[in-house]
Amino acid sequence: MQPTVTADLVARSADVERPLLSYRDEATGERVDLTAQQVGSWAARSASLLRDGCGLGPGSRVAVLLPPHWRTAAVLLGVWASGLAVSFRPRATAGLPVLEPGGDRPFDAVFVTPERQDDWLEDVPDATHRYLVGTGPGRLADVPLGWLDWAAEVLRYAEATPDHAAIHPSDPASADGTTYGQWGALAQEVATMLDLRAGDRLLVDAAEHEQPLKWLLAPLSAGASVVISANLDPAQLDTVVASERVTRVL
Repeated sequence: MQPTVTADLVARSADVERPLLSYRDEATGERVDLTAQQVGSWAARSASLLRDGCGLGPGSRVAVLLPPHWRTAAVLLGVWASGLAVSFRPRATAGLPVLEPGGDRPFDAVFVTPERQDDWLEDVPDATHRYLVGTGPGRLADVPLGWLDWAAEVLRYAEATPDHAAIHPSDPASADGTTYGQWGALAQEVATMLDLRAGDRLLVDAAEHEQPLKWLLAPLSAGASVVISANLDPAQLDTVVASERVTRVL
């Protein structure tokens, strides 16, 4: 993952007309297909929200408590395109706090689903700017005081190109100090491990793989596209693979 993280990763898509990122919910029938240009557009808006709306820049810290989803991809790519350090947290266990460097000060921004924000098992970190990110279509019907609906707020901002020249491979890309260069090398290693190549289409079971290194960074670094499937019925796996023209399953 090099300094031009958003532009470089989405530009690896071999076909600008085909979806780079697809999201399908097998329970509700919801489906979203995004081309490389559309992924880049949402990521650029997210970056503008963080930079212009929140006043964040290199050195700021962002917590992301979101499942595999197209909106999660937009948030994460926007965070990294802005040179921010992200803490991506899978579901917490029994409400135990997650300890990491800098844990004695609040995050600058936090992104969480309404379900996890209200779950007593979760340890949602404090932050100056707090956003709820829905995983269903449209905007949220109920947003608590002190929170904002990401889907509504992000549309207020332009698709401005972040200043990638201000980001360096040695800058921390995650709150534990792992750098952009190190995450890039890890993404390429995982892509090799999964035998992902340009033009591949990777199917991801959203319930089984929360780590974005596997479902987002690795396939994009290899030039592969991604199909995120929520509420995937194992009995329907072969049907989904065939209908989506999947070449690899995570």
